[in-house]
Amino acid sequence: MVHRGIATLSGALMVSFLLLSDLEPEFFMLHFYQSLIYLAIILMLFYLEDQYAYMLGMVAPAVWLLMNYAVGKLGAGAHQLARLAYVQKPSDDVSLMAAITAILSVLMIAFCAYRWKREYSGLKKFWLTFTVSLVITIVYYGVLVIWFWKTIPPPYPCLRERCRTFFIPYTFR
Repeated sequence: MVHRGIATLSGALMVSFLLLSDLEPEFFMLHFYQSLIYLAIILMLFYLEDQYAYMLGMVAPAVWLLMNYAVGKLGAGAHQLARLAYVQKPSDDVSLMAAITAILSVLMIAFCAYRWKREYSGLKKFWLTFTVSLVITIVYYGVLVIWFWKTIPPPYPCLRERCRTFFIPYTFR
């Protein structure tokens, strides 16, 4: 049975990623591809693959939250939400949108966990579904991170050359 709340949250996450691409036009393709996994969740709900939709709805936002925490966007987003709490204008719209996306991600994890527990908790499908969803998510975000890393030029290209010329003579002693 299609759960409209999860489909709505998945659509809201897609819209939030597309709004992020509007705020950061140089990263349009990255945010566009980030939103596609939520389209896959909606399609799985539509085609009654609920167990994978629920599990992917828990795993994919959790991995995205971990990546944003590692990059530092979650702390900056919390700072922007604190500015809003004190009725001040946010200074960084991208961090504010990342915080809103993080809130939607936590809601998505909670709703999917509730539905999973309600429909599939005693059927011994957890480990297989979790493993398949985790592998799909890691491969998906791994490809995105590698692609993103290759498309962004290094901030100090001369530093790589300087390190190479400094360390190569000393490695063969």
